[in-house]
Amino acid sequence: MASTIPDPAQCASRLRTSVSQLTRQLRSGSAAPDGPSVAKLSVLGQLHRHGPCTPTTLAGLERVKLQSLTRLLAELEAEGWIGRTPHPTDGRQWLLSLTAEGIRRLKALMRSREAALAEVIGATLDADQRALLLQACGLIDGIAAALESSDPPAPGA
Repeated sequence: MASTIPDPAQCASRLRTSVSQLTRQLRSGSAAPDGPSVAKLSVLGQLHRHGPCTPTTLAGLERVKLQSLTRLLAELEAEGWIGRTPHPTDGRQWLLSLTAEGIRRLKALMRSREAALAEVIGATLDADQRALLLQACGLIDGIAAALESSDPPAPGA
């Protein structure tokens, strides 16, 4: 008799596929022709979540080399998304942070994506399914936290 208990590898593959597909749909569905690229949105999201960071710390959070971010950071600064201030204890470094306009624009993008997602959830899931979705989100959050705690420290962090 075959086991009905899902295999962890099968769960991992299915979860990765589902999360990737949802992420792609959210990115493409709300992409404005004049909006920030996926790479820029990732950096902006890091600054939103973690607050002011040095470029080195930001590169570590993004898991890229600092040189890979240099042009992107310059573009974000020129476009008014981010600003830089001197590091309070290390005169050789800068702290990058979202500008007030950057925060406003990023929140508008997030609201737009969440509104589109809420509309589809409301149209396709009943109340029991929405409750189950919230439970699944809690499980996914726990998996993400466990993965984060088992990761080696990011370079430059």
